[in-house]
Amino acid sequence: MAAKSRAESTEQVLKIVKDKEIKFIRLWFTDILGFLKSFTITVEELEGAFEEGMGFDGSSIEGFARIDESDMVAKPDPSTFRLLPFQENERRPVGRMFCDIFRPGGEAFEGDPRFVLRRNLKRAADLGYTFYVGPELEYFYFKDDATTVPLDQGGYFDLTVRDTAHDLRRETVVALEDLGVGIEYSHHEVAPSQHEIDMRYNDAMIMADSVMTYRLIVKEVAMNHGVHATFMPKPVFGINGSGMHVHQSLFKGNRNTFFDEKGKYFLSRTALNYLAGLLKYAPEFTSVTNQWVNSFKRLVPGYEAPVYLSWARHNRSDLIRVPEYRPGREKATRVEMRSPDPSCNPYLAFSVMLAAGLEGIEKGLEPPEPVEENVYEMTPEIRKKRGIGTLPASLEEAVQLTEKSKLVRKALGDHVFDAFIANKKIECDNYRIQVTDYELKRYLPIL
Repeated sequence: MAAKSRAESTEQVLKIVKDKEIKFIRLWFTDILGFLKSFTITVEELEGAFEEGMGFDGSSIEGFARIDESDMVAKPDPSTFRLLPFQENERRPVGRMFCDIFRPGGEAFEGDPRFVLRRNLKRAADLGYTFYVGPELEYFYFKDDATTVPLDQGGYFDLTVRDTAHDLRRETVVALEDLGVGIEYSHHEVAPSQHEIDMRYNDAMIMADSVMTYRLIVKEVAMNHGVHATFMPKPVFGINGSGMHVHQSLFKGNRNTFFDEKGKYFLSRTALNYLAGLLKYAPEFTSVTNQWVNSFKRLVPGYEAPVYLSWARHNRSDLIRVPEYRPGREKATRVEMRSPDPSCNPYLAFSVMLAAGLEGIEKGLEPPEPVEENVYEMTPEIRKKRGIGTLPASLEEAVQLTEKSKLVRKALGDHVFDAFIANKKIECDNYRIQVTDYELKRYLPIL
C-alpha cells in the first residue's frame, strides 16, 4: 500500500479528531541528548499547526539554540498521529504527534535530531537503499527511583512466580500496540528484575520515533503501578547492565541487499563492507551510542557487553553478531550491533551507524575473519596479534575520539556535533570532581 501524502494524512487526522471529539493534542520532539519534549495544543490550533507550525523558545532546549536565535517552530508530522492510552483523569482521548523543527523563516533546523536522521536516510536513499533497524531495549524495574531494590529474582526467559513484572510487561505491550508500535517478543532478561520488549523490524525513522514512545510507555506503566522503570545502562554493580542491540540491514525495494545465497556466510559484498564500516568507525561513534558516564560501567569484559572490535556468527561476546541464515528467511539476514545502550538518542545513534556502514560500502572496506572463540579469554598478546582492538573505556576517551572524527561530524552536522561534544565535556568534568561512595569506603579509613 502506497504511503499517504502529507495532505492526505493531515485530512485523516482532522477527521479522526472531529469524529472522536478530541480536545487536546500533545506535540513531541527530542533534544540532542534524546530527552522527549512536549507541549499541548487544543483542537482549535490544529489546522494552524499543520500549516504554519507552533512557535516555542528553542534556547531552553538542550543543544537547540542560543538566546539571540531562540525562536523555533514545531510542525507536527501527521503520519505519526496516535491516540494515547486512556488515563483515569482524562475524560476524552488525547492525541499525540512527533514534530519536525524549523526556523521561523521555514528552513529545517539543523539541530533537530529528526532532521539529522532524515538527512542520513536521504544519503542512503540516493544510493538506492532503505535502512531498516530492529533495536532490543533492555531495562530494569525497581521498587522506587531512589533505590535499586528489584521486583524479582528471575533470570533469562524465566516464567515463574518470581517474575512479578509479567503484568507490567503485558500492559506495556498492549499500550505500545495501541500506539501503533509493532511488538514481537517480551521476556525476562538475564539479571534480576531486568526485562526486554522487542519491537518489530521497521524503517529507521519510524523506529526512532517508536524508541522514544517505548521508553515513555515503559516508564508510565511502571509509575501507574507504583514502581520505577529505568533505562540506565548499569544501575547495579556486579550484574549485567542494559543494552540496546541494534539489528540493521539495507533493502532495495523488497530485496535485502545483505543476503547472497552464494556468498560466504550467506552475506553479500554489501553486507561485509557495511559490517567493516561499523567495526572501523565504532570507536569514533561510541560517545553517541553510549553517551553517559554510566554507559562505560556497562562496557567492561565479563557481562555480555562487547568491548572488543570483532564480529562472529555464534559468539555473543563480539561487538557485531551476524545471526545464522535460515533457509527461506533471506529477508531476515542482518547484522547486530551489540554495544549501544537504551539511554542513547535513537535518531543520532541510527544516523552514525548508518553513516559508518555506508562509508564501508563506498570505500569497499573488508572485515577481518569472524572470531568464534571467546575474546574475553584471549591474552592481550593474542588479541594484538589478531588485530582485535577495543572500544573506548570511558566517556572522556570516547569524546576525544569523536571530536576528531570527520565521519561523525558529517553524520550529525556541525550544529549537533559541536553542541553534543560541548555537553559531553561538561558531563565528564562534572563527574571528575565528584567524591563517590567507593572513595569514601576505600580511602577515608586509611588516609
